[in-house]
Order: sequence, then structure tokens, then C-alpha cells
Amino acid sequence: MKLPVIRHLQKNNEVEKLENTIEVLENFTEHRSVSEEEMDVIGELITNLCGAVEVHKMIEDGVPEKDAANNFVKKVLGSIDK
Repeated sequence: MKLPVIRHLQKNNEVEKLENTIEVLENFTEHRSVSEEEMDVIGELITNLCGAVEVHKMIEDGVPEKDAANNFVKKVLGSIDK
């Protein structure tokens, strides 16, 4: 998870486009020939894309852009620590 990447994706893409990309990547991972290394890379991509979607939704709910991105990172890191 990379906050600068999440911010870039959020600023430059609509939610629908991000969600479609997530769907395609998830479908790709279901193919039997996908290697573990590819799965790791795709997992990182999906995490960043989902982060961008979450940040979009927080901003729509009135959270300032900077706070939305930071809140997402805190949320993810908080769930890892548990």
C-alpha cells in the first residue's frame, strides 16, 4: 500500500473506472497459470485501487482530501495491528 499511489489514482480516475479495474484484476487472479509473484503484484495493485475508491467515498461524505487519504492508511494499519 502506497499513499502517493492511492492519492494519484483517486485524483485521476472516477470510482467506476477504479472498480472495473479491480474486477478485471480479481478475475485475472482466478486463472490457474498466475504465479505467486504475479499474485503479490496484483494484490498490491488491488490494495491501492481499493484505497483510491475508499478515499473517493470519504471525500464524497465531506472529509477533506488529505484527511481522507490519511484516515484510510490509519484504518488499514489499525486492522493489521489487531
